Amino acid sequence: QWYQRRVRGAGGNASNPDFVKNCDLMMKQSIWTSVISANVAAHHLNEGGLLTLAGATPCLEGTSFMMGYGLSKAAVHQLTKSLSTGDTGLPKGACVQCILPVTLDTPMNRKFMADADFSTWTTLPYIAEMFTKWTEEPSSRFPNGSLVKIITKDNKTTESVV
Repeated sequence: QWYQRRVRGAGGNASNPDFVKNCDLMMKQSIWTSVISANVAAHHLNEGGLLTLAGATPCLEGTSFMMGYGLSKAAVHQLTKSLSTGDTGLPKGACVQCILPVTLDTPMNRKFMADADFSTWTTLPYIAEMFTKWTEEPSSRFPNGSLVKIITKDNKTTESVV
């Protein structure tokens, strides 16, 4: 099945021989890129600017078949919350939001999950339009620190705050 292919590169479970190596990779790909983004935003984002990070809806629960992925995305969720409270180092009025798609419709995801139901995948143009709207119309943003669940079903996408 499609999700079994995902296991190999997403950390697998604790008995996977490559578990530690895969978890390390997932952390570098998700946590470190988010930490670097936050640091860049602290020094270069305009007042009232927007920082968006990438989490994942499945990582709101246990992810036994892809523990490294779940671990790293859960850390990004926590970073989002931390960057939205108190003295974060971000510019005045900055807004931090974390998108939580289930699966993004990318060439790599199609390659490795070829038998999946693509009608449940969120398209990149949808994400781009959402980011553009949040950037151009700050009133359209969710509250600072929001984890924004993005669900696509039958090629129709909805957003909600978790």
